[in-house]
Amino acid sequence: MSSDDPRAITVNPGVETQAPAEATTGPDVDRRLPHPGRRATDRNNNRPLPASVLTPPTPLPPPHLDDYAFIVGQSQLDTLRYLAKELKGKTIKMVNSTAVGGGVAEMLNRLVPMLSELDVPTHWDVITGGNDFFEITKAFHNALHGAPYELTQAAKDIFLMYNEQNRERIHFTEDLVVIHDPQPVALVRARPQTKASWVWRCHIDLSNPNAGVWEFLAPFVERYDAAIFSSQSFARQLPIPQYLFYPCIDPLSEKNKELPDSQIQQVCDDFGIDRSRPIVTQVSRFDRLKDPVGVVQAYKLAKRYVDCQLVLAGGGASDDPEGALVLQEVKEAAGNDPDIIILDLPPWCAVQINAIQRASTIIVQKSLKEGFGLTVTEALWKGKPTIAGAVGGIPNQIMHKLTGVLVHSVEGCAFQIRYLLTHPEFARSIGTAGREHVKENFLMTTNVKRWLLLFRTLEQAKALRSRAA
Repeated sequence: MSSDDPRAITVNPGVETQAPAEATTGPDVDRRLPHPGRRATDRNNNRPLPASVLTPPTPLPPPHLDDYAFIVGQSQLDTLRYLAKELKGKTIKMVNSTAVGGGVAEMLNRLVPMLSELDVPTHWDVITGGNDFFEITKAFHNALHGAPYELTQAAKDIFLMYNEQNRERIHFTEDLVVIHDPQPVALVRARPQTKASWVWRCHIDLSNPNAGVWEFLAPFVERYDAAIFSSQSFARQLPIPQYLFYPCIDPLSEKNKELPDSQIQQVCDDFGIDRSRPIVTQVSRFDRLKDPVGVVQAYKLAKRYVDCQLVLAGGGASDDPEGALVLQEVKEAAGNDPDIIILDLPPWCAVQINAIQRASTIIVQKSLKEGFGLTVTEALWKGKPTIAGAVGGIPNQIMHKLTGVLVHSVEGCAFQIRYLLTHPEFARSIGTAGREHVKENFLMTTNVKRWLLLFRTLEQAKALRSRAA
């Protein structure tokens, strides 16, 4: 993509990169890429994975808006262009904590070029920080999901120090600034020196936050012009407007586009997955809140009654220092079972994840806490019968026994694995309904529409304040 392509993404000031298929190059590479210089292997027999897994692919240019017409219809694209007319020339800044790994980065990889193609130039910055900062923000993440945590003054000081460093480094010259999640929330201290409307986009489950951490962060959130949450149950008592935005997937991304069966078969052959037998899969970061150990336990219970394999495919995110420890816990839980395949993959393996999901008989997302769960959306889009924890934003996607099944325990997950494998007609019906539910509510074009509407609303409010002054 040329530098004058309006859909180019700027990740950190002065570093311009192409909107990637599912991975980028950019600043702070050692922190962002969890697999530099090591051989990726599967745990089943420790054979090296294919070279295509070890080497990042050449990023493909992002699709154009017109490429989505056959999926969502031309009228939806016409609506987006109409909404964007009033905003032509206005600019947006997106800021988050990682350029690869996790759903936020995946969404921004697609959202940024789509907004820019609509003549609403959108720039993307990634904050930097040391290991001490990301260890604290990971603890904050767990605490905001309800885990116990004793917030010390030292932790507050480190958090604020790195936020201040990033505030001095990043230039906020746009008309709308969107700060994603708690890690960079204190950047709002730059707001008085800018012309922008500031929005805090929270992607995590705040329904039962640790009181001490939330009391520390809330005064920063209250200084924004608006806050956005992924579920109604996450809303907090705040003196600012709050909005509901469902996260979305891009149906044309490398992780979600249609694949030929030959490519699916090749990926399964590479990873030792037997397509002649039922395949139960969970795709997620190796994070305790995703409960991969619970998935192993559920699989072992179900396998007493039905034949199946378990695939746990995932990796780490650059702002999550616990991933390696959780991966080791999963390997210990799996033991020597030859039908459990654990794949610790680099963040650029979108096509491989896509193929594994499409080869799967059932997809599981047994989260204990979940802001939304885009892996659920991905599974539903592929028409797969999906079992997921009844937590966070997942019930907005899965209507129990209609678009998937919800579970509350290891035993419940095991029962549903057994039931779906022995009732294929019911499994197919919920898979079909799940895909339609995603088409109506959770595709990237819908997300772009929400952002355009919100931007228009904030610009109108800004104009009214200016006239009143």
